[in-house]
Amino acid sequence: MTGSAEDRKGTAGRPAELLADAAAEAVRVTSGRAAGIYLRSTAPGVLRLAALVGLPGPLFRPWWRLHVHRSFPVADAYRLGVQVVLPNATEAMRRYPQFAAGLPIPVGTICLPVSGRTSRLGVLTLMRPAAPDATELLADRDRLAELAEDLGVAVRRLEEGGEPLVWDDEPLNVRPPGARPAECRIGRFTWDPASEALLADDTARDLLRLPREHLACPAATLTSAVGPHDADLLFLSLRRAAGGGPPPEPLRVHTLDGAARLVELWNPVVTHRDTGASARHAVGGIVLDAGSVAETVADQLPQGVFCVDRLGLIGYANPRAAELLGEPRARFLGRPLWDGVPWLGRAACEDHLRAALLSPEPVHFHVHRPDRGGAPDDPHDGVWLAVSVHPGPDLLTCTVVPADQDAEEACDAPGHADAAGVEVDATSLVHRPIVLAIALTEAATARQVSAVVMQELLPAFGGRRLAIYLLQDRHLFLAWETGFPPGFLAPFEGVGLDARLPGVETLATGQPLFFDSMQQLSAAYPGIPLDATEGARAFLPLIASGRPVGSCILGFDRSRSFSVEERTVLTALAGLIAHAMEKAQRYESEAALARGLQRALLPRRLPDHPQLETAGRYLPGTQGMDVGGDWYDVVEAGDGVALVIGDVQGHGVQAAATMGQLRSAVRAFALDDRPPDEVLSSTNHLLIDLDPGQFASCCYVRLDPGTGLARVARAGHPPPLLRHADGRTHIVDIPGGVVLGVDPLAQYPVTELSMEPGAVLALYTDGLVERPGADIDEGISTLRVALARAGASAGRPGGRSLPAVVDRLTVGARHAADRPDDIALLLAARRARPSR
Repeated sequence: MTGSAEDRKGTAGRPAELLADAAAEAVRVTSGRAAGIYLRSTAPGVLRLAALVGLPGPLFRPWWRLHVHRSFPVADAYRLGVQVVLPNATEAMRRYPQFAAGLPIPVGTICLPVSGRTSRLGVLTLMRPAAPDATELLADRDRLAELAEDLGVAVRRLEEGGEPLVWDDEPLNVRPPGARPAECRIGRFTWDPASEALLADDTARDLLRLPREHLACPAATLTSAVGPHDADLLFLSLRRAAGGGPPPEPLRVHTLDGAARLVELWNPVVTHRDTGASARHAVGGIVLDAGSVAETVADQLPQGVFCVDRLGLIGYANPRAAELLGEPRARFLGRPLWDGVPWLGRAACEDHLRAALLSPEPVHFHVHRPDRGGAPDDPHDGVWLAVSVHPGPDLLTCTVVPADQDAEEACDAPGHADAAGVEVDATSLVHRPIVLAIALTEAATARQVSAVVMQELLPAFGGRRLAIYLLQDRHLFLAWETGFPPGFLAPFEGVGLDARLPGVETLATGQPLFFDSMQQLSAAYPGIPLDATEGARAFLPLIASGRPVGSCILGFDRSRSFSVEERTVLTALAGLIAHAMEKAQRYESEAALARGLQRALLPRRLPDHPQLETAGRYLPGTQGMDVGGDWYDVVEAGDGVALVIGDVQGHGVQAAATMGQLRSAVRAFALDDRPPDEVLSSTNHLLIDLDPGQFASCCYVRLDPGTGLARVARAGHPPPLLRHADGRTHIVDIPGGVVLGVDPLAQYPVTELSMEPGAVLALYTDGLVERPGADIDEGISTLRVALARAGASAGRPGGRSLPAVVDRLTVGARHAADRPDDIALLLAARRARPSR
């Protein structure tokens, strides 16, 4: 689906076609190999891949869902509204190491935000051959920018019609424009011998000249579609396959009009075995145009050859490929690679196939094909195959031959595959510490470190259970667990270093302990409680810089051995985890100090005034240090009251300390009853003197509760909201100056407003109104509506109290699991009459 910009804009009423068209156009007008469109989803902060062109969907599954705060090119393009251009893998590793480690392919990447009228809608991304520098990608970037703008216009039109475009489904998978599908036409059919019913798809009906109705028909309909000399042979082959005999060789038949066809049969499903009757098989089959396949020269080659198109469909395989892949051609031709040959869908194979689809160079690798009915995790069963993948504009041409003896012996080393069938090859083992180290750089707390270990370490080795214990006061305490039965680990909580347990002894000796089975573990530690009847265990010491930190336990569902390479890598990974945990403990100690400082600097209680009620809340962020520089205060200023709210840039101890200094300065100026503009100017000079590299926003209100006259000045801070006694609520239009700490000559104009009895003034920091990918004005408008609906009593009987209003306005933020910034909110309500 391609066309002009105007054509694309006209598809606004068809969201799926709009997205598929735009992604396909991105490949057509650039040198890209693949393109995708990410959109907002209903999950907060999550983008989902909505359309994908040039890659089979399953090959890109790890990137179907991205959080906007993850350090990935797509996430940055969306969150920051910037263009991200990565010309090659080197630049990707420099700027986005976790992304590059997960996609170690020599490609260039371009990501452009797709924007609506007031917010960002998604991201258009392109993958193309690598280039030495970004200048070679500029032409593609400019073409993509036009497409992103057109897409934004079309989506805005769609949303103006009352249909917001979010995406929660699997991505649309689109063939690149101009790309050919698999070479041959492949029709599929099944025949049930019990009911004599034949079901055939449209292609099979076309090739055999059968009626197009999607209705079951008797087998006689199939045999009557071929010439009389072929009908008996075809019928006997169907009966033989239904009786459980081996499928015959491909049958060459002719339709009634003389067209040559190939029919191949297979019998995967046994029916009626439990009735006492002889086993009967439901017969599957395919029909192909013999002129395009059977007579091809590749059918005569000694090596296996098969072709996969850019949607992952197998379009051709010669007889030798079927023999080496261990599957009848009728089973996999015309099907996705991962359905037809499931063991080629392992992670290591997927990496190679992605590389072939995205880069122009051939890819060569070895793969273990398990015996049919054998154990998929036993490298001694089955055969090893050498696979070469040659990329083309439309198809991947794959050759497969038995691996030579040297390669087979190298791949046949113990521990190549784990007990869960997860391939652990030498390449994976070499890169696993790199991948884990990169992922751990973004983990700040012990819980985040544990989560990274669970996500990166368990899948790599096929583990199903994880427990991490940390050492405190010579006792081990559980920091994280997953996969163990509920309550199983409770008796081990707080065990001392004198306990004879493998998790304790591995830390005491500094040596890892590996047990191939539960029997080995029980023999080494008689009487130890076991959580399963079988399964291997690895106990790893967490030691950083010679200091014991804790221990890590990995559990597997089945027995397995650990190769020398695996033991070495797991021991190295334990060292990485230990250093990350040590850093996390220091971080959490600093965070505790910062939180204590923050609590000490915020007002414990607000002053009471007979004609003014105030209420405030502070919520720390849930990312990073969890402590920022937001503050609020209420200060008696002469015969009036000063209302203050501010936000120091950054997080952590430094931000909290600077906030404390500014709060003290503003409070001193307020007690001196200086005018609002002078308070901000003096604070501005103070901050410049304290730290020339730091800045803060602030809003200062000097209110006379008796008359309701308020004089307001602000420095780069969001404007206040005013709710009148009758419920009307609006944003107070106040011209403001620049943030504090930037310009020593900055001016801060003062605006006057009037608060009648019952009115409520709201001061807030940007953490309450900013959302990733959305304009801050939209968040302020949302808060205005919430304040109008919440109301306040301001001394009136039966109304909602001011503290209740504060809680109502912050309820969403309090329950948000992902809150990147801290929040401060201060409400002031002028009482309807003096309290008695």
